[in-house]
Amino acid sequence: MKFWTVDSFTNEIFKGNPAAVCVLDQFLDDDLMQKIAAEVNLSETAFIVPKQNSHYDIRWFTPITEINLCGHGTLAAAHILWTEEAVPVASDTIYFDSPYNGVLMAQKNGDTMGDSITLNFPAFQAEPMSMPDGLMDALGVAPVCISKAQDDWIIELHNTQQVRDLQPDIAKLSQLNCGDIIVTADGEEGEEYDFVSRVFAPQVGINEDPVTGSAHCKLAPYWAERLGKNEFTAYQASKRGGVLKLKYDHERVFLTGQAVTVFRGKFLKI
Repeated sequence: MKFWTVDSFTNEIFKGNPAAVCVLDQFLDDDLMQKIAAEVNLSETAFIVPKQNSHYDIRWFTPITEINLCGHGTLAAAHILWTEEAVPVASDTIYFDSPYNGVLMAQKNGDTMGDSITLNFPAFQAEPMSMPDGLMDALGVAPVCISKAQDDWIIELHNTQQVRDLQPDIAKLSQLNCGDIIVTADGEEGEEYDFVSRVFAPQVGINEDPVTGSAHCKLAPYWAERLGKNEFTAYQASKRGGVLKLKYDHERVFLTGQAVTVFRGKFLKI
């Protein structure tokens, strides 16, 4: 079985968020796909199965569990479908049928960002919440406010430097009853980005995710309400880092980024 690894939300290798992509004739047993994801050991492995008319079934696995939405894995999958002769796609739009969030679209662009891809994903609203026990101790800083979007927590800090400098206690974060912990702050005057973020997800085996498309499905509506605009340039300030162009439109978020193939591989016993 062939697979590719792709760095997403970047045009340089060793930056952005790496994902593996496996193109299958049909999905393997869940246990086998989980073992493959653990063996590859990237934050996500995307499994895709061709259908008809540029439609593909898609599922995503971290090294320890299946997840219900993954932006960088979907971007990586679309990139492979358009760039590898082994899986040709003539259409400028690919439709990914996901088990939990319906149809996700990927649009190929030729624009000022080069050969970028725009993902059409669902938007998720956030609601204010009270300070959870143990959160401030785990973060080591006092938040401006805390909100909840689905199972994820959005932690707003005072400025972007706090986000960049944050050194949370991962062991303590892993004990909190939540999904992803999304830490964010709005950009200050003169900064290149409208907001920055970092994402910690030890509950699904990812201490810090380099660039998280699904988190921006929550951050785009969050910052649209606060900043009074619906288009953003966002930066995820992980060690690898990544840039996303965002547009929030009613119940959808459009995420635009680039991707680069890093290498091809083959599982010999599958």
